[in-house]
Amino acid sequence: MQSIRELYRIGNGPSSSHTMGPKKAAAMFAGNHPEAKKFIVTLYGSLAATGKGHLTDEAILSVLEPVAPTTIEWLPKTFLSFHPNALKLEAYDSDGKVTGSQTVYSVGGGKISDGEKTIGVTGNEGKDIYPMTTLTEIMDWCEKTGRSYWEYVEEHEGKEIWDYLAEVWQVMKAAVERGLDNEGVLPGPLSLHRKAASYFIKAKGYKASLQSRGRVFAYALAVSEENASGGEIVTAPTCGSCGVVPAVLYHLEESRSFSKNRMLRALATAGLVGNIVKENASISGAEVGCQGEVGVACAMAAAAASQLFGGSPAQIEYAAEMGLEHHLGMTCDPVCGLVQIPCIERNAYAAARALDANLYSSFTDGIHRVSFDRVVNVMKETGHDLPSLYKETGEGGLAKGHTFS
Repeated sequence: MQSIRELYRIGNGPSSSHTMGPKKAAAMFAGNHPEAKKFIVTLYGSLAATGKGHLTDEAILSVLEPVAPTTIEWLPKTFLSFHPNALKLEAYDSDGKVTGSQTVYSVGGGKISDGEKTIGVTGNEGKDIYPMTTLTEIMDWCEKTGRSYWEYVEEHEGKEIWDYLAEVWQVMKAAVERGLDNEGVLPGPLSLHRKAASYFIKAKGYKASLQSRGRVFAYALAVSEENASGGEIVTAPTCGSCGVVPAVLYHLEESRSFSKNRMLRALATAGLVGNIVKENASISGAEVGCQGEVGVACAMAAAAASQLFGGSPAQIEYAAEMGLEHHLGMTCDPVCGLVQIPCIERNAYAAARALDANLYSSFTDGIHRVSFDRVVNVMKETGHDLPSLYKETGEGGLAKGHTFS
């Protein structure tokens, strides 16, 4: 299992798989073919189906066009076997001959693969550093050693992980605060108005319990709206689900005055939970549906909240299990291919669910029948059983039949 640095990636939205990954692939290819006179990029499957709404073409063109004229071809009905987010990059000389060709897969979280291994990595990036890859194993380690999940992260990442998580936390908080301050209409044909600012203001008029929930909604909306506008966010675990973890942690830091160190430890625990899903199933909406994005984000946030409130390793595992279990089967069906409807609202709702999962688990001793690892396996099976209509193609579910002027 790889570093949580690869789960928490800092970058610009609206999609880690459709924007960050293809842009990285294009940059690598351009660097290998600086003499090219023309590029042709072919997008396949889910990457092609919702690429325009996710600004995939703009991300690729921003890198390749300065080198040579670039044409993008769209094949949404053609799915390559390794992963539904595939693209082929071709370089041509002045005689129209192909001088280079590469097929790349954007597998989620900004990572790209050649079909056999992760590519474009440096240093320890891409290397397995965790010997245990299930939450059950790690929970047993915690119980035997008396240590915490975040200490397991520190043991295998080194103390330098705290500097990286401090940067992650700063970017997350900045996204919340920008999103609360920004107003207007999000880009794209839906003409969707930003709601974070109004939710935040309205929340102040309610009694404490409702005000608390309204603020959580506002924080999640703020980050998700920043993502939809191409702002800087952190994948947690993806761009499409980037509002859940920041919303929960920002709310808890603000309302409970937790120290910075405790917030970073909560981020480490959340990252470990997300990493386990990434290792054993998937965090790609194009591969397993939105259960792998918003569902995993809810599990991460629930685990982080449970730790902050003093949950035992078993209670933290239970909170994470509920966060994911109750999103099983969730489809990825973005209207018009945009990371807006239903994505933004789902982030707000999942943030609230994460807090509820923590509360529920805190009333228990942490003992329950269905383990987090079992739910991860079921999520993977469910995702593979879902028709492609419901996996980020924009053709089924809520996306089907909707037209907007």
